[in-house]
Amino acid sequence: MTLQTILNRLQKLHPKEIDLSLDRVKNLCKKLGNPQKDLKYISVVGTNGKYSTIQALRAILKEANIKCNIYTSPHIQRINERFIFNDEEILDSDLSDLLVKVEEVNNGEEITYFEILTAAYFFHASKYRENINIIESGLFHRFDATNIIDKNILSIVTAIGLDHLDWLPKNEQTIEKIIFEKTSALLNSKIVVAKQSSENTQKLIKQSLSSNEAKKVMFNDNFSYLINENEFIYFEDEFGGIKLPQPNLKGQFQIDNSATAVAAARNLNLNITDENIKSGITKIKSIARLQEIKSGKLKNLCKNNQLFVDGSHNPLGAKVLNDYLQTLKCNKHIILGMMANKDHEEYMSYFKNISSLTTIDIPNQPNSIKGKDLKNKLDKFPNLNYEKSIEDALKKISTKKDDIILITGSLYLAGEVLNLN
Repeated sequence: MTLQTILNRLQKLHPKEIDLSLDRVKNLCKKLGNPQKDLKYISVVGTNGKYSTIQALRAILKEANIKCNIYTSPHIQRINERFIFNDEEILDSDLSDLLVKVEEVNNGEEITYFEILTAAYFFHASKYRENINIIESGLFHRFDATNIIDKNILSIVTAIGLDHLDWLPKNEQTIEKIIFEKTSALLNSKIVVAKQSSENTQKLIKQSLSSNEAKKVMFNDNFSYLINENEFIYFEDEFGGIKLPQPNLKGQFQIDNSATAVAAARNLNLNITDENIKSGITKIKSIARLQEIKSGKLKNLCKNNQLFVDGSHNPLGAKVLNDYLQTLKCNKHIILGMMANKDHEEYMSYFKNISSLTTIDIPNQPNSIKGKDLKNKLDKFPNLNYEKSIEDALKKISTKKDDIILITGSLYLAGEVLNLN
C-alpha cells in the first residue's frame, strides 16, 4: 500500500480540513496510551519565522550533540518533512507503517487530517524519550492539536501578525485576538519572545503573558543584538555577550529568527557552548524561505539572473521580504501565486519599486486564486502580466543581466517550484 493511498484515506475521516477542538486528538492519544506524556518539549508559536527559528535551534542543538525530534506544518515538498526523529526525516515505509497503526487504533472515528498526523507524531516520538521535541503550533495555538502537552522546557513566540483571519469571527479579526489565541495557553515554563514588528505588538504580548508565572525572555528587555560594521553580530543577554557570525540565511528577518534561537538555546540549561552556537547558525537548513535556486530546470530558464523562492503569504511576511529586496541595487521581478483566502492587495502593498509583476496559477491547488483573477485584483501595479505556468512566467519576463526574480505568495507555490526544478 502506497503512502499516498494511506494519506488520501486519512483525509476523509472528517468533513472539514480544520475543526478547532482538542477533544478528538485527546481521545485518540488516550487510545494510544497517551504517548505525548512525559516527553521533553519546546513549543513554538507565532505567525512568521517559526520554521526558520526551529531550524536555527535545531542546528545549534545538533552542534551540541543533543538529539531532536521535530514536528512542523505544512510541508513544502514531501509530507515526511513534518516528521523528524533523531534528526532524520522519516522514511516512506516507516511513515506508512506508523500511520496504518494509528489509523487502526482510531477505528474510523471522526478526526481531522492534521489531528491524526499529530497523534501519529506523538506516538512515534515516544520511542525516543530522551530526545527534545520541537513542536510547531499551526494556525491558532489555543485549539491547535499540538496543544495537548501538559509541560515543556521552553516556549518560543516568534513574530505575530495578521493571518488566517478567515478562521475568526468578523468582529474578532484583530491582532489582539490573534495574540490571545497564540499566547494565552502557553505553559508555565520559560518563554522566549522574538522581535516583533511594532512596540504595540510587543506590549500586547506582554499583557497576554502577564498572568503566566513563567520566566519571560523578551527581545530588547532581556536579549538583543547589534550588527557590527564588520558584519559580525554582537548578541547580548543575561548570560553575557557573544560575538556571532552571520547566519547562512539571507535577510535581516533571518537574523531576528537566529537571535531568537540563540536566546532559547542559552536558556535551556543543556551545557550548550558559545562554540556550538557560533557553528550552528552557519549550518541552518531552511527551504522555501528566501531560498536561492542555483541550478535545475527552472534556473536554466533564467541563467543570467538570480532566482529566489519564498513561501511568505501574509502582510508581515511581505514587509520583511520587501525590506530585504530594498537592500539590493538591481531590478526586481516578482512571480506571484496565492491562496484564495489571503488578502492579496494588502500583501502586495508592501512591495516597492518592483520592475514587473507576473501572476500565475498554482498547480494542484484547488483552493488557490486563479492567476487571471489575481491580476485583476492587482491592476494598479505597473508592468503587470499573467502567465498560466511558472515556466511560462520565467520565459516571458523581460530581464537584464543581474536582475533578480522572486517567486512568492504561498508555501504551496514554493513546493511546486522546488518540485518542478
